[in-house]
Amino acid sequence: MSYFQQMKEKAIKLREKEEIYILALESSCDETSAAVVKNGREVKSNIIASQIETHQIYGGVVPEIASRKHVEAVNEVIRRALEEADITKDRLDAIAVTYGPGLVGALLVGVSVAKGLAFGLSVPLIGVHHIEGHISANYIQHSGLEPPFVCLIVSGGHTQIIHVSDYGRYELFGQTMDDAAGEAFDKVARVLGLGYPGGPAVERTATQGNPNAVSFPRVKLKDKPYDFSFSGLKTAVINYLHNLEQKGESYSTADVAASFQQAVIDVLVEKTINCARMLNQKRIAMAGGVAANSSLKKHMEEEAAKFDIQLYYPSPVLCTDNAAMIASAGYYRLLQGKVSPLSLNAVPYLSLTGDRE
Repeated sequence: MSYFQQMKEKAIKLREKEEIYILALESSCDETSAAVVKNGREVKSNIIASQIETHQIYGGVVPEIASRKHVEAVNEVIRRALEEADITKDRLDAIAVTYGPGLVGALLVGVSVAKGLAFGLSVPLIGVHHIEGHISANYIQHSGLEPPFVCLIVSGGHTQIIHVSDYGRYELFGQTMDDAAGEAFDKVARVLGLGYPGGPAVERTATQGNPNAVSFPRVKLKDKPYDFSFSGLKTAVINYLHNLEQKGESYSTADVAASFQQAVIDVLVEKTINCARMLNQKRIAMAGGVAANSSLKKHMEEEAAKFDIQLYYPSPVLCTDNAAMIASAGYYRLLQGKVSPLSLNAVPYLSLTGDRE
């Protein structure tokens, strides 16, 4: 019997256990994280080593630097995760890891370490899609939440509307055609001189501004009612600032930030609500870094209430890239017998809805 088949049979037997402990690794971008989660929902530890300060001087993530920092941090975050969870390696039932999408060098660090751990401990290896992890963060935050529901994933690299029909079953209804919402936040923050990361910087500045001060576009795509486009909005902000500067006129940074943020929020909320109504879904979840935005949560909650739709979103720490969400997703994949072979590789452009291991 092959090693892979042995692990698949082991996964089947694990379904009978009352307590399943998964150690997960996340290293898709610029956070190195390790977590131990019990039964997919109870976080015993969630250690995150951020690289924000390292990349701030560059105004964004430098892939080569990110990879080296993951190598430096991964053993320590694993040690701390096990220590905080008060668990030894021999009690682990499986190892879960993000294998895509993301920066290929960064992903490879986590995947390589996870494969070594799984082989050394003789436990199943579970490759997890990064976005599936973000969706699963809601299972940790809301113990009673189960599929089906509509999920808005909104982050620096992704903006998607996905129908979660069951654990591990996803249908894509909308996605960005160009910039992700978080990417637009970063770029606008840069032109406004607000620094990196842009999302929190724009949100803080926007609290002091008037969201109706500047009329920025809300892009609607013909025949694609649930798709997004933020490139034009980003360009509109840049052109607005350049025109004023050429005329020697001043502007309010807070008003521009607030008006830009509101334009993004209006589109995210409208399309997500419309998709949920079309599917007759009474539950909407949000996930990803931008899901931590207070104004987005407020406006989504207000609009959802008008149609008797319940809104769910994770705590801010679970909105960022973290390993706890990967462990949660890994748990449900394990229950379905979706074990990965030791030949698992990093896939930087991995599809959530396409065929995968």
